[in-house]
Amino acid sequence: MKKQLSQNWIISKSWLRFLAIIILVIGVFFRFVNLDKKIYWNDEVYSSLRISGYLESEMNDRLRNGRLVSLEDLQKYQYPNSEKNTIDTIKGLISEESQVVPLYFVILRFWVEWFGNSIAVIRSFSAFISLLTFPCLYWLCQELFGSSLVGWMSIALIAISPIHVLYAQEARTYSLWIVAILISSSALLRAMRLKTKVSWCIYAATLSLGFYSHLFFTWIALGQGVYVAVIERFRLSKTSINYLFSALAGFITFLPWIWIIITHPTPDKLSWANAKQTFFESAIRWVGIISRAFLDVGIGSSEPLKFNIALIFCIFIILTLIIYSIYVLCRRTSKEVWLFILILTGSVALPLLAVDLLFEKQSTSTRYLLPVVLGMQLSVAYLFTIKLTSISPKIWQKKLWSLVVSIVIISGIVSCMLSSQAQLWWIKVPQRYQEYPEIANILSKTNKPLLISDADMIFIQTLGHLLDPKVRFQFVTQEQLPEITNGFTDIFLFKPSDFLKAGIEKIYNSKLQQIDRSLWKITKSS
Repeated sequence: MKKQLSQNWIISKSWLRFLAIIILVIGVFFRFVNLDKKIYWNDEVYSSLRISGYLESEMNDRLRNGRLVSLEDLQKYQYPNSEKNTIDTIKGLISEESQVVPLYFVILRFWVEWFGNSIAVIRSFSAFISLLTFPCLYWLCQELFGSSLVGWMSIALIAISPIHVLYAQEARTYSLWIVAILISSSALLRAMRLKTKVSWCIYAATLSLGFYSHLFFTWIALGQGVYVAVIERFRLSKTSINYLFSALAGFITFLPWIWIIITHPTPDKLSWANAKQTFFESAIRWVGIISRAFLDVGIGSSEPLKFNIALIFCIFIILTLIIYSIYVLCRRTSKEVWLFILILTGSVALPLLAVDLLFEKQSTSTRYLLPVVLGMQLSVAYLFTIKLTSISPKIWQKKLWSLVVSIVIISGIVSCMLSSQAQLWWIKVPQRYQEYPEIANILSKTNKPLLISDADMIFIQTLGHLLDPKVRFQFVTQEQLPEITNGFTDIFLFKPSDFLKAGIEKIYNSKLQQIDRSLWKITKSS
């Protein structure tokens, strides 16, 4: 009988590994397919500005002078060049975005210098970094659960998780942040198990990596400290002392950037987080974000409620699955396991939730909740593993859970298929950029177009990544009118201020034809 049960276990393990490998291949495919299809939006434009080494203020000063500008002149501030170096990239962050840590941008600059400056190449860096998620995830599951089965199931879920795939294609630091979280978590558990100086030094190094991957890693590090304190029962044990020295060493390496944040504050870059929202709006937003771990049909949390009604049933099922998985995790694993996952899930969630609810702010963004999603997916992976591999006389239970796992995997794959074919998705804030592809199409159909604007240069750069090189530009400051030259077949205004529109009509005796929300065409007055 024992031999038969053992054979059943081996078959289950082999099947799960084989399934996970197939899903992993699919997940890798989705991370690299159509990398340049989605619009290159504001956040990514800022990434390109940073790796170019120029300041946003420099770009504005050099371009907003009313002179004719080519697309090449515009995109000079989007790619590395000989005028600026890596030090300038770091200086740009210090001066204009001190809340953004530099590691990702420094490596990305080298990546672009080596492999080219196309959108696909820039985004491919995040995609390649995201591949490190899988070995790190397997290592964490080995340290945490002592089970390769849970590791393979976790890999399968995250490989085709819509939210992970989307951020793996984003030219921002989130893939690196996830990898840093997984490495530091695994290194901590390994150090607590081995209790050697070398293992604690490795953990200290992973903390430094994490701090310089994303500022919110600070919450992860604090959570790890709470975990060690609770497991050691708040005693100053050898493990506690080793942790304190390692944490101190990691923190000391981050002190220079803490000083930079204090001495070079950039609160204007976080103004979006001051938007007010009610408790009900916060709840809807959180639920929508969490559900994207398994299902995403492209509806953003900022969409009107009527667009989300059709998804309520699916979201309810997903939340039920997550809650049940946490219940099973707490019932069937040791304190060392369930406490670690709960702290990983809550270390970032609780501070953001407190700000959202206490101050009615919109501080929570999907990208900041990636560790929360990661913790929940680990819990669900454990649930699926024990349900599929347990020796149970009730065949219907295994069939039921096999169906549930299949539905979750198919939902993830379908979600990735949908998003991979879209030019706009919720992650790119479509309500802000939905007309940009059409504007680019309109300009491409003209012979010698001129685009005039006094709008934010970041929005113009976003549009620039869609435009044909034949387009010429004139940029002016607010309350300044351009001197329009002859030789252009069509002249357009992009996101013009009221002053610019009124001035053009008056001085040039013209009329403005509004084509869409952001584009006007200058026509002769009859």
